[in-house]
Amino acid sequence: MFIATAVLSVLLALAFAGAGFPKVSGKDDMAAQLGRLGVPTGLMRVIGALEIVGAVGLLVGLWVGVLGVAAAAGLALLMAGAVATHLKARDTPKDSLPSLVLLVLSAVTAALGLAAL
Repeated sequence: MFIATAVLSVLLALAFAGAGFPKVSGKDDMAAQLGRLGVPTGLMRVIGALEIVGAVGLLVGLWVGVLGVAAAAGLALLMAGAVATHLKARDTPKDSLPSLVLLVLSAVTAALGLAAL
């Protein structure tokens, strides 16, 4: 079970770090995309920072299990908010799918990590 948790944690850390850095740096295309969903620029940077901190937490969680579970659960909650934001904005299923997939994978990672504690 540790191998599955480790693989998911590393993949999710890469995905969330890759998604978080453009938000923190305030890239214009990211601001436009999130602005279309009604997310202000200041909140975009907070979301990006949470994604980066969560990614670090997933990696550290490979050695400190409870931290990995907390990071995965936090990222699942963050993605639940993202899915809700996409639904509220009546976004297309194609645009909402990445958030939903990350939500499910984060929840599975949290569950696997919790089972291993």
